[in-house]
Amino acid sequence: MGNYPVEIGRVVISKSGRDKGRPFLIVELPGEPYVLIADGALRRLRKPKKKKLKHLEFTGIVLEGIQDKLKQGTKVFDAELRSALKNTMQAKEE
Repeated sequence: MGNYPVEIGRVVISKSGRDKGRPFLIVELPGEPYVLIADGALRRLRKPKKKKLKHLEFTGIVLEGIQDKLKQGTKVFDAELRSALKNTMQAKEE
């Protein structure tokens, strides 16, 4: 899990399951040892995936704009999430 805190808005990478290797964003914290994750494509915000913390690789990246919207209860669009994750992962690879 690294030294990164579990928080809404943190980018994580799936370590297991059919979505292995895909980036996701933590969108809700229902309680240990689970989080709800979404990527705006495979998993939409209206139906996030419940995943155990041990099956996720935490990154040092927090999408602050989306994090603020999620915490305030403002509508976040799937396209917005997809775009932010795509741009973040491309920048990370460079």
